[in-house]
Amino acid sequence: MDDGVSRIQRRVSVRKRNRTSVSGTEAAPAAPPALPREGEEEAEEEEEEDGTVGDRRRKTLGVQAVEPIDSEEDMFGGNDSFVDNSFVVQLDYMEQKYMKFPENRNHATDFSTEDLCSESAKNKLSIPTESNFTEYKTERHSEGEDVPVEPSNDLLYDMPSSQILYFENLWNSSNYLGAPSTKERDRNSSSNNTMNEELPPGHIKEPQQNNELSSEVRTSSDMSRRKSIKDHLKSAMTGNATVQTPIFSKSKQLKEALLSEEINVATKTIESSSYDLGPFYSLPSKVRDLYVQFRGIEKLYEWQHTCLTLSSVQERKNLIYSLPTSGGKTLVAEILMLQELLCRRKDVLMILPYVAIVQEKISSLSSFGIELGFFVEEYAGSKGRFPPTKRREKKSLYIATIEKSHSLVNSLIETGRIGNLGLVVVDELHMIGEGSRGAILEMTLAKILYTSKTTQIIGMSATLNNVEDLKKFLQAEYFSSHFRPVELKEYLKINDTIYEVDSKAENVMTFSRLLNYKYSDTLKKMDPDHLVALVSEVIPNYSCLVFCPSKKNCENVAEMLCKFLSKAHLKHREKEKCDVIKNLRNASNGNLCPVLKHTIPYGVAYHHSGLTNEERKLLEEAYSTGVLCLFTCTSTLAAGVNLPARRVILRAPYVAKEFLKRNQYKQMIGRAGRAGIDTIGESILIMQEKDKQQVLELISKPLENCYSHLVQEFNKGIQSLFLSLIGLKIATNLSDIYQFMNGTLFGVQQKILLKDKSLWEVTIESLRYLTEKGLLQRETVCNSEEELQCNFHITKLGRASFKGTIDLAYCDILYRDLKKGLEGLVLESLLHLIYLTTPYDLVSQCDPNWMIYFRQFNQLTPAEQNVTSLLGVSESFIGKKAAGQAIRKKVDKDIVNRLYLSFVLYTLLKDTNIWSVSEKFNMPRGYIQSLLIGAASFSSCVLHFCEELEEFWVYKALLVELTKKLTYCVKAELIPLMEVTGILEGRAKQLYNAGYKTLMHLANANPEVLIKTIDHLSRRQAKQIVSSAKMLLHEKAEALQEEVEELLRLPSDFPVVAPSIEEE
Repeated sequence: MDDGVSRIQRRVSVRKRNRTSVSGTEAAPAAPPALPREGEEEAEEEEEEDGTVGDRRRKTLGVQAVEPIDSEEDMFGGNDSFVDNSFVVQLDYMEQKYMKFPENRNHATDFSTEDLCSESAKNKLSIPTESNFTEYKTERHSEGEDVPVEPSNDLLYDMPSSQILYFENLWNSSNYLGAPSTKERDRNSSSNNTMNEELPPGHIKEPQQNNELSSEVRTSSDMSRRKSIKDHLKSAMTGNATVQTPIFSKSKQLKEALLSEEINVATKTIESSSYDLGPFYSLPSKVRDLYVQFRGIEKLYEWQHTCLTLSSVQERKNLIYSLPTSGGKTLVAEILMLQELLCRRKDVLMILPYVAIVQEKISSLSSFGIELGFFVEEYAGSKGRFPPTKRREKKSLYIATIEKSHSLVNSLIETGRIGNLGLVVVDELHMIGEGSRGAILEMTLAKILYTSKTTQIIGMSATLNNVEDLKKFLQAEYFSSHFRPVELKEYLKINDTIYEVDSKAENVMTFSRLLNYKYSDTLKKMDPDHLVALVSEVIPNYSCLVFCPSKKNCENVAEMLCKFLSKAHLKHREKEKCDVIKNLRNASNGNLCPVLKHTIPYGVAYHHSGLTNEERKLLEEAYSTGVLCLFTCTSTLAAGVNLPARRVILRAPYVAKEFLKRNQYKQMIGRAGRAGIDTIGESILIMQEKDKQQVLELISKPLENCYSHLVQEFNKGIQSLFLSLIGLKIATNLSDIYQFMNGTLFGVQQKILLKDKSLWEVTIESLRYLTEKGLLQRETVCNSEEELQCNFHITKLGRASFKGTIDLAYCDILYRDLKKGLEGLVLESLLHLIYLTTPYDLVSQCDPNWMIYFRQFNQLTPAEQNVTSLLGVSESFIGKKAAGQAIRKKVDKDIVNRLYLSFVLYTLLKDTNIWSVSEKFNMPRGYIQSLLIGAASFSSCVLHFCEELEEFWVYKALLVELTKKLTYCVKAELIPLMEVTGILEGRAKQLYNAGYKTLMHLANANPEVLIKTIDHLSRRQAKQIVSSAKMLLHEKAEALQEEVEELLRLPSDFPVVAPSIEEE
């Protein structure tokens, strides 16, 4: 071929020497190589012996020497050997040799996913992909058969003559790289065909041919193919003869050869895999299939399609979108997250308001992670690694609470990995205006905006008003819709009259109907609000939520309803209700709340924070499946897990003693109407005549605005922000800090929020406070001109405080307590360590029962009594308090209360039974559960605090184990099972007793077998457990693999040896 191509090139160059060059001409796509026939194998083996590639090709294909010809003559002498003997053939062989090695295959797969999932990359490189060739006729390849791929008539585009020289040079480059032997090519060609057994949709199957003839015998189809190609080449070469031959350097040729090879390999990898990137909003078609399989979603709503195809989304601008509750906001966020993980190959952070929602989302997305190849990591409570594990190939989806997301972003900034975070999704964005949690969310988003220009932020909410402020803060576009899959009708009830809310009416309401329900005198006294009548219209065939002002009211209303409901309700799904009661007993070691015991047979239950996690999970599952048809609940359910209903009733326009806010009202009534189940949703607000005017204002006024809370509570939020800014070196001088503050939501709203002081004065005051508290140090005294550029440094205590996310009000107290603990740390029991990790913010809420306190004091061992002595709390003091006697000796009330909470936690760790501890201390079991969760989280914070201070080295190992004990609070053998998201103590015991004792057991379990083995386990739950276990196992394996590779990797600071020394 060398000789032939040289003659062609010389002949064309002479004719075209004086023509201008066309610099913008793109390389025409080369035809796919014909696969070798079986009958050609012997001939090709002979070619190896003959030596030169050109000779080999002439032998096999009968290429004749090229004679001088005119422009109108056939340049190939009747033998169209160019396609069979092209650069693409050699490139294909090179590619397959390259792909033989596993590491190269992995590289190609990464490359394909990373760079070829977007069309822009292809366009920029001007590289044709196999999608250009969808009209080729081809045949399937089966074992033992080599089938030619025949190009269609319009395969070849106009090809500049310069490309012939390019092919010749590239041929030399490939020789330089080392061409594979014929046997290797045959073997790789066969394996490549096997990989591509699934043809693209445009391909057409043809009958298989008998290829046993030798390579010298051509079929009639081969002849017609040559004629077709001859005509194309003749036309192309004649029409493009004006192009001058460009000059390439040898290195450039080599680079282009390798680039072409990698792109071809990547393209083939994408198109031959089980799914292709692109058809479903730039995602693999497999994603669409998974949504059908896991969620039953076959089609998106019109607004979802519109939102996903917005130019701002395509251009990766920040976006805020707002829709009514149940409108399908989360699905849009999930698709955008999958795009980032799979197409752009970046990590994603999803911020959710509550631990329960984080765990629900972890369970639902783990199955997607297993199928699509990404990790789903939980950051809630005491769970989560800082900094997160750096993955080798797969990307991570971090699902975090507001507090944990802040710590996660801090760790990514500190390790220089914030650029790896491609997308941040914030659910319930309106919470940015709610107290200290809102301040933490604002800090997190402000840091991302300031430190990473490539990270996209998506915020969503059902209740947003002052969108302009949020748009300015997040530098975002805004999209909104009033779409609701199920129509919502709002009603008001006064006495026995029901009015429909109508914004067009003069009084904002119009008469609807009178309640038609026969009430006895007794019932009127017990149920003045006609709740029995309202719920009886709906249950048991449909579901209903009754929102009550307080937890106690929830329980009372549930019991009252069951007294007057028809006995026919007892027969509705009776067996399944018995199973619910049985499950509740098993989860609570044989204990059952007497209220639930009475109400569940009627399909009724209460739902509030007084329930344990086990009880709440079981009741929610029963409600979702329709076994329970009515919940009496507090307002927290409206912002928690998704539990919609046909009818929502608001027992009163109050939350506790405060009048309802517009945002809260919209959240509650938004639960009405279940997509795919109900055709309509109804909300009924019960009100008294005295509240009528306020209620009318409530339903007609706009939503409340979101305001920054960085300046609330004595500027505590802004002080924490400044400490972390300086600790992370985001901004270290007054000028930079002030500039950062102007970019926050607080900076956007400063004219509204700051009345007496300016932002500059608040900034200076906060920095002065942190310096005086010993958390910051200022550089040597600066004069007034240099003051703006004067740097601040964080002290060891300051670094420990921000790394441990310790409230600045308690950081010095914690330091003092830990320091004092070192003087006489008692390790014979856990009591001393538990005291040191009992949360300070719960102490003020504690009101000890002094008789119980005294009884617990009398049961202490000598070692435990040493702890109380070290803390300065004596038995005589507690005895006098229990007896109601006056006490002269002054004792720190906070220490006394904190020790009482420590007794509760210590007893719980010994008994591991919330019910028995609840009875022993006369405390609600839900409060004890909250105390345990808070202690586990604070223990994790204290651990990070101690890691930054060398003097507290002794606490490090001790607190790791204590945190684990507080997190799970079960026997040690159950902890590996409870690491799996969604498995609580009761389920862990069932699995352990059934022989599933480790994470590996669960990851390899068959969901169908689990259903038959474990009582009361649904198919959906079984699949989620197995998916979550697989995900966790893969995460651990990947972390170990990364550790191994890190150990074997050459250090970046390895000393360089001079060549002369190396030679010696």
